[in-house]
Amino acid sequence: MEGHSHTKAVLNRIARAAGHLNAVKAMVEEGRDCTEVLIQLSAVRAEIVSTAKVILKDHMQHCIVTAVKEGDAQALEALNRAIDQYL
Repeated sequence: MEGHSHTKAVLNRIARAAGHLNAVKAMVEEGRDCTEVLIQLSAVRAEIVSTAKVILKDHMQHCIVTAVKEGDAQALEALNRAIDQYL
């Protein structure tokens, strides 16, 4: 991801997700209410989905556009495999 326009945004989102996940860990260790833990877990999931969207959009706008122009079918196949695995 070095040199990608999304690097700073992705790192910020990962830091937020890690913070939420650490909060979940602390909540479980403290024996907090399950509904509170679930709400915090939903924040982790939302941050991960948001991060994936940033990466996917940037990849499509730059790497995939270039691959299509150059006829690089392998890049499209790799993207399809990554999407299949992510979903």
